[in-house]
Amino acid sequence: MTGEDALNAEARRLLHAAGLSDDDRPGRELVARDVSYEIELDEPPAPGVSSDVNVDISGRQVGRRPIVPPALRKGNRAPAARKTAGRAGHAVAYHGSRSVWYVALAAAWSLVGVVKLAVKQLRWMWLLEQHDLRQRAASANDPKEWVALHKEAKATRKWRGIVLAGEVLALTGVVVAALRLAPPWASAVALVAAVALLAHLGHPPDRPIVRPATVTPRFRKLTADIVLRAYYAAGLGHEEKTGQQITFGSTMSRDGEGSRVLVDLPYGKGLDDAVAAKGRIASGLDVTTSQVFIHRDATSHRRHVLWVADRDPLAVPVGRSPLLRCAQTDIWRPAPFGLDERGQPVAVPLMWNSILVGAQPRQGKTFSARALALYAALDPHVRLTVFDGKGSPDWRKFTLVADRCGFGLAMTRDGDPVEAFLDALRELKNDVQARYERLSGLPVDVCPEGKLTREIARDGRYDMPVRLVVVDEFQEYFDLADQSKEIAQLLVFLVKVAPGAGVIVVGSTQRPSGIGAGQVAQSFMGFRDNFQIRFSLRTGSWQVSDLVLGAGAYSEGYDSSTLLPEYKGVGILRGVSDLTPTVRTFLADGQDAEKILVAARAHRERAGTLTGVAAGETVARVVVDVLADTADVFRPGEAGLWWSTVAARLAERLPETYADATADTVSAQLRAVGVPSVDVKHAGQVRKGCRHVDVRAATG
Repeated sequence: MTGEDALNAEARRLLHAAGLSDDDRPGRELVARDVSYEIELDEPPAPGVSSDVNVDISGRQVGRRPIVPPALRKGNRAPAARKTAGRAGHAVAYHGSRSVWYVALAAAWSLVGVVKLAVKQLRWMWLLEQHDLRQRAASANDPKEWVALHKEAKATRKWRGIVLAGEVLALTGVVVAALRLAPPWASAVALVAAVALLAHLGHPPDRPIVRPATVTPRFRKLTADIVLRAYYAAGLGHEEKTGQQITFGSTMSRDGEGSRVLVDLPYGKGLDDAVAAKGRIASGLDVTTSQVFIHRDATSHRRHVLWVADRDPLAVPVGRSPLLRCAQTDIWRPAPFGLDERGQPVAVPLMWNSILVGAQPRQGKTFSARALALYAALDPHVRLTVFDGKGSPDWRKFTLVADRCGFGLAMTRDGDPVEAFLDALRELKNDVQARYERLSGLPVDVCPEGKLTREIARDGRYDMPVRLVVVDEFQEYFDLADQSKEIAQLLVFLVKVAPGAGVIVVGSTQRPSGIGAGQVAQSFMGFRDNFQIRFSLRTGSWQVSDLVLGAGAYSEGYDSSTLLPEYKGVGILRGVSDLTPTVRTFLADGQDAEKILVAARAHRERAGTLTGVAAGETVARVVVDVLADTADVFRPGEAGLWWSTVAARLAERLPETYADATADTVSAQLRAVGVPSVDVKHAGQVRKGCRHVDVRAATG
């Protein structure tokens, strides 16, 4: 038995073991090359089970395409028809207004086309392509070859000249016949067709006669290679160095109107490196910086999410506020705020939160804060307190719905707005403290979690409606001579404690870096740093951006100083969720705000919830006779007291009024009514305080 016979025998044995026989391969001789293995690598299939398995190599789920396109479905037909008709109408109007110019251009380029066509025909007749052959024969000093080529050229030119003359005669005959025999409309159609063909031949490819009526956006198709090129060009890695390659944690995928991919930087580099190189990455991707978004990934510091928008998403305004419907809202539901970079709606939950809005001047800061206040105004069960430190017209119309309000710092016919603000803050603090005490005393079935509920807030028996406190340009209240310390303390109390009692604080400022000195400056930072939700429009530097968005925002890739100046009402929203989107806020200008507030007042009139200024009431100030109270704390024989002693005795004597009194607040209140601050000696120590005789003199 030969070696091949032995292999064939072994092959037959293996096929028989697999349940096959020689008859299964009719017409073919079983040879050794038909068996590609010596032992079986897989278990043989069970009897009666087919070994043929279909494997999906697409890697995607197979779905069904819709039978009816979405644009033609019920409910979409009318909008789709209007959109199509609008596009068609625009194209007709655009080209119709330029039709005379198109005709002039076509006529001019058709003449150029006649010249080009004539030149081509003459070049063909003259046999210019043979010129190089004749020149080569002359250069080689080969007269026989040159003469032969010359004779052939003369014969060819003669023949082509006859053909060209025949073409001219035939074309002339057709034109004369058409003018004499054809109807005018046919001649006109032929002329138009001839001019169009000749103009197409005559105009340069880069100078079309008819340009499109719409602008086609420029898209950059991203691939993994383009992303790698951008990151290597930005100096975040090196393609050829060991351990310095850029890798991906996911495949490139579509995410909204952009592309998304997880990028893994080399060991030793992290998110802050990518953020610092954002401009270079955008250059490597050949897009604008505002199209590149870099977000932190929770799994690793060297991994981040790269999202690149197809077009600049921040340059497209989102339109008017949906609040213009003037429908009644519910403060317990998030307020519509705008759209993120992916075009998804963004809403801000107001309950249990305080919101800080910060930016440079004229970037849409007031409009953004006012949008939240307008949402609250449309809920007739929300009590509003609105104070504007700069006194602009932006908040004046809130007198239609506000319980308390004040504008600016200067004295008006209605009184001192600073004193009104201070009284409002005192009243708010007392209300918050009383709410916590009342909530703790309610039965479990009414207040199951010990905090305000929607039912309690809307039940007049409990007198605990949700309250919204708006303080625009709050830095102005930290820069006052006497009242700043008490205002600062009250504001810090509200932002720290009030949201849990259903009192929402919305503050905005163009000076997030702080103002004042000493205790006032510390209070400012305490007030600024205790907001839960933060919205930063364009700022001057990444340091200021961090002050608005909170510490660590820049290291996570969020910097509002990179927003372009022309982006009005665009900012970074942090604290609403794990995501930190860049939001284009809805627009509600002064006229829109007035329309919404008029509707909000109507809602409140129907619900019977107008109070305070909106109801025409003169809000009674909480008058504290600090002079009389201070005079009473002097004991017989005491000529003077330190400010700290006065504050302690007032808190002990009248805790309901002076529980939080300090040496600074008492000093400010008494100096404001004419009591000088002097050195007072007691027990061998000298400190600042007041004299009994000065207090008596001030009381008159």
